[in-house]
Amino acid sequence: MAALCAARRYAGAAQHQEAIITQENRAVGTIVLFGATGDLARRMLIPSLYHLWREDRLAEGTRFIGAARSDLTPNEFRAQAADALTAGAATGYREPEVIADFVRRFDYLAIDADHPATIAALASRVGSSACLHYFATAPQLYGPLASALKAAGLTGDGHRVIVEKPIGHDLASSIAIDDALAAAFREEQIFRVDHYLGKETVQNLIALRFGNALFEPLWRSEGIDFVEITVAETVGLEARAGYYDGSGALRDMVQNHMLQLLALVAMEPPASLDAAAVRNEKIKVLRSLRPLTAASVASHAVAGQYGPGVADGKPARGYAEELGRASATETFAAVRADIDNWRWAGVPFYLRTGKRLASRYTEIVVHFRAVPYSIFAKDGGLLAPNKLIIRLQPEENVRLTLMAKEPGLERDGARLRELGLDLSLSEAFKDVRRRIAYERLLLDAVDGDQTLFVRRDEIEAAWEWVDSIHAGWAAAGITPRPYAAGSWGPAASIALTERFGHSWHE
Repeated sequence: MAALCAARRYAGAAQHQEAIITQENRAVGTIVLFGATGDLARRMLIPSLYHLWREDRLAEGTRFIGAARSDLTPNEFRAQAADALTAGAATGYREPEVIADFVRRFDYLAIDADHPATIAALASRVGSSACLHYFATAPQLYGPLASALKAAGLTGDGHRVIVEKPIGHDLASSIAIDDALAAAFREEQIFRVDHYLGKETVQNLIALRFGNALFEPLWRSEGIDFVEITVAETVGLEARAGYYDGSGALRDMVQNHMLQLLALVAMEPPASLDAAAVRNEKIKVLRSLRPLTAASVASHAVAGQYGPGVADGKPARGYAEELGRASATETFAAVRADIDNWRWAGVPFYLRTGKRLASRYTEIVVHFRAVPYSIFAKDGGLLAPNKLIIRLQPEENVRLTLMAKEPGLERDGARLRELGLDLSLSEAFKDVRRRIAYERLLLDAVDGDQTLFVRRDEIEAAWEWVDSIHAGWAAAGITPRPYAAGSWGPAASIALTERFGHSWHE
């Protein structure tokens, strides 16, 4: 018990210098995890809830209910949850007695949206408590679950719902899913997750842009030449074959994560950090994206599919071999995006993502324009334009490259070298536990703050742009180009940037 009490005395401690939200602001009394036996719940959601509970960031007496189709007893589910925490809780947070106390607070129900009696059983457990419903399920279940919850009286005031991406596989299916959710919940009750928005470095984009006078005067076409956003993965299909082959790189990464990053980089200053103000500025960016057509898609978008190669020093099979059949699904996509507004006219945003690439990282690179005239040219001094490199993963880092003179007594002119000013967030805040992105998102949803969640019109604007690329590829007869596993994608992706006088930062 002493260990348990010590573990729970986190609230109020100054070591992390984080504001603790008051109990009065927490209306949610029960958190229900649909799909509670799935991979997302096991790896992310249950550990995130445990961390929040352990640090006293949830209201006293908050109840947890796991819901899934699996026919388990509550004790069997608790044993699974305890195993997940033993493996996935933060270092120093894995005390067996603390974990045991947390999982005892979980109830479990076998629930099927097609059988109203099982939802009625949930309603009896919830009672009059306000609920946060987390749909960690396949998107095709969102509508039936929302309808069943409404029939059971679990969608009124005080109830909220979190839904995972993907919201559909194109604009039409996205509208159908959101219509089904809207039939049960109001828009202010719906929290659409893009877990990238829960990452500290992504949130730091707003601080970097609008908290530093250094950048804002240059953050426009007059100061910036082009912008890159890369999400590179070294893994292949793993256990996602069923989902991924029906999706592909554009739908899996570009439509949500990458366009959200683009919107944060390109948006106008919001009037405040209020959810409506931030999301209003993001939607303006997404609506300003120039659609691609059959005429432009060949020069502005590249599709690729990995073949056999070497990944992480080991032989790697090609996509078709992993899948067990031939497929036209792209595992790599590179796109030039143009934002048709005053701030960004003429500035290309290059988006690149793929599986089985040479290394794993997520990075935003802002390439500033070169100086208008070099006084060092006659001395052989080469000037490299400044770059702002924002690394989101695996490590969190912000780097600004600058030109500096090399030390020396040369008489034939100054010799310059590109140097970096580095801000390692991992090092600067090494005394702060590195959080799972879902911790922030869950806490915000509990408190009703939608700032880091995606609004319906954002989803639809993103789908409209991505659909234009798919339609352009189909009209132009473009199919994925092969590339070797462990490379940086097809050669056409290099030509994509070089065609416009640019090159990828690697």
